[in-house]
Amino acid sequence: MKRGIYWSLGLILFILWSFTSKVGNELSNIQDPSIEDIVKSYKKAIVEWPKPNIDKGVKWSEFASIKADSAYFTEQDKPNVILGKMLFFDPKLSKSNQISCSTCHDPEMGWQDRRRVALGNDHLLGNRNTISLYNIAERTSFFWDGRAKTLEEQASGPLGAHNEMAMDVKTLPAKIQNIKGYNILFKNAYGTEKVTYDKIVKAIADFQKTIKSQPSRFDKFLEGKYSSLTDEEIYGMHIFRTKARCMNCHSGKYLTDESFHNIGLTYYKRKYEDLGLYNINKKAEDVGKFKTPQLRDLALTQPWMHNGLFDDLEGVVNMYNSGMHQLDPNAEKKLADPLHPSTDPLLKKLNLTKEETKALVSFLESLSGTKYKMRRPEFPVE
Repeated sequence: MKRGIYWSLGLILFILWSFTSKVGNELSNIQDPSIEDIVKSYKKAIVEWPKPNIDKGVKWSEFASIKADSAYFTEQDKPNVILGKMLFFDPKLSKSNQISCSTCHDPEMGWQDRRRVALGNDHLLGNRNTISLYNIAERTSFFWDGRAKTLEEQASGPLGAHNEMAMDVKTLPAKIQNIKGYNILFKNAYGTEKVTYDKIVKAIADFQKTIKSQPSRFDKFLEGKYSSLTDEEIYGMHIFRTKARCMNCHSGKYLTDESFHNIGLTYYKRKYEDLGLYNINKKAEDVGKFKTPQLRDLALTQPWMHNGLFDDLEGVVNMYNSGMHQLDPNAEKKLADPLHPSTDPLLKKLNLTKEETKALVSFLESLSGTKYKMRRPEFPVE
């Protein structure tokens, strides 16, 4: 009897061992895998993929597909979203009556403005690139420096900024209240015609929550339609996950860790200087840190980086390939100037070949799936 029990247990353990040995290990068992071997290793369930190159202590999550938003049109018909959409596109929310939220977040331009930095009231330039609104409801903090913690705060910031919409937010509710066409919209959304500033920013935030990426070829691949990506794109995904070390910061469904990093673009004491998160919390270790952007619809949201200085994906990859540690201070310089920024140690020289760079760029381009362009609404004019 005991012999039968041991035999059964042994059989079960052998089956389990046989299964786990295949999960993510097939590629590692090949001494010098070809591109064909690498591509083949990804045309299977994600749990069986080669493991990504993740540094110790880094919190990450595996890729996950997004689904088509089946509730999109239902959401667009909600009274609070209808109101928020009107307010989002209405330039009367600005001092000049010429600038709306959509001036910088244009649906025709990937919900940003395609400028290096934003252009606002009196043609004043901001100092940072406009972040796209795709999937903004999924963010845990907002703006490049994370200064807003809620979507309502994010919507509120530009309204009163002198170089953006420059509106006196104390007088904004009365200004909107005097536009008769808004009365019924506020009543439908909030049960009363009374306009308040909190209702304005809440409605705008509610509308922004509906701005989502549509599934890309990358998502179809994740769901098992393996012909959705070319072999070069699959190879590029492998480089993204392994040699290029991208998964240390860009993982999960939206390819972001929702954290802040100094990638070597502080321009300390030079033109374009921006100290990033340090300007908010005044912690020396956060000098030059900026929010990790999500990579969904990447090809629709250029130029890139907090300063908008990069509009070529191959150039961006080459920048990371260098390691970005050329300007790190030595111990003596750091002691003399505690604010001298140091590039995040997660960045390292990659030694990518031209073939690997080209494949990685191809993969990044496959992350864009959105084609729908929202029409501008006919907002109330009197």
